[in-house]
Amino acid sequence: MAPISIAATDRVFVLTGAGISAESGLPTFRASDGLWAGHRIEDVCTPEALQRNPALVWEFYSARRVSAQQAQPNPAHFALAKLEGRLGDRFFLCTQNVDDLHERAGSRRLVHMHGELAKSRCEADCGRPPVEDHSIYRSLDEVGRCVCGARLRPHIVFFGEIPLAMDRIQQEIDRATLMLVVGTSGSVYPAANFVHWARTHGARTVYVGPEPPLNATAFTRVVEGRAGEALPDLFNVAES
Repeated sequence: MAPISIAATDRVFVLTGAGISAESGLPTFRASDGLWAGHRIEDVCTPEALQRNPALVWEFYSARRVSAQQAQPNPAHFALAKLEGRLGDRFFLCTQNVDDLHERAGSRRLVHMHGELAKSRCEADCGRPPVEDHSIYRSLDEVGRCVCGARLRPHIVFFGEIPLAMDRIQQEIDRATLMLVVGTSGSVYPAANFVHWARTHGARTVYVGPEPPLNATAFTRVVEGRAGEALPDLFNVAES
């Protein structure tokens, strides 16, 4: 497999999706039966679901916290952290995943556009920042309260809510000369548009995953295979 050359002047934007976490044993967003970990999306991942049945929403995300805490970073996570170590400020990672596997592998220059599983924030959106929260709640009564008095909610972007850090993401895409997309389906927006935004100013675009995404025609190169096998030897980085 021919390596991807990264010049001393290149700026690299990486987008990761559920596929990279799936290689660590975490379930992808939707199974073939349309359910997510046995639940309908409408019942656990919408603002309406939180209003209708907050106990079920917290039960679901507590179970996801257990799974995420048990999972370990895989070679793909470590390969991206190593690439960041070589590129420094010329590297930026945007993940659609809510687990902390990238951080545990050593990544630091990253944003979670769909939120973070190990954080909670005010349900009333009072403006206070999210707080670290690794608790596994057995009942709604155990869920903490914001200083304003409202109950905490998972720091997760539900369907119908605006993804986080979009201004920063757009800025980094505009500066990138190489976009690397790993393990996404190309069907979830706005992330599926990132490759098109990068192409408008001439960036090279590379996809890595077990099968081509729905937006495969937007990539200048598609590498089919498991990210953990492809990424460790995929880069040829020029010394700056």
